[in-house]
Amino acid sequence: MIKLSRLVKSFIYALRGLLKVIREEQNLKIQMTVGLIAIIIAFWLDISRMEWAFIITAIFLVILMEIINSAVERITDVLKPRINWYVKEIKDIAAAGVIVASIGAFIVGIIILGPYLIKKIIY
Repeated sequence: MIKLSRLVKSFIYALRGLLKVIREEQNLKIQMTVGLIAIIIAFWLDISRMEWAFIITAIFLVILMEIINSAVERITDVLKPRINWYVKEIKDIAAAGVIVASIGAFIVGIIILGPYLIKKIIY
């Protein structure tokens, strides 16, 4: 059986972690701002529900990857606080996940929003 108090505590811990990463990670602030701009543009262009699903998924994937990247950085700093090539490699690989997600989100944005923007500009 699920204990409500335990569930509430887990949500509080998760929210606390989210607020911490939002406060401390500059790249996450930038990614959230870009995501908000994409959402505003999507509202303005009145995209379909299916297109919304892709846009929102892409935005959340980038944010998720940045949160994971931040967690990996903290874990590697605790396990091996001194700079060494292996820790640097781990951090670089985690950062690569963010870049891949960001490029994918950009492509999704161009594929979905591009034709709408072209129609708005031409007509």
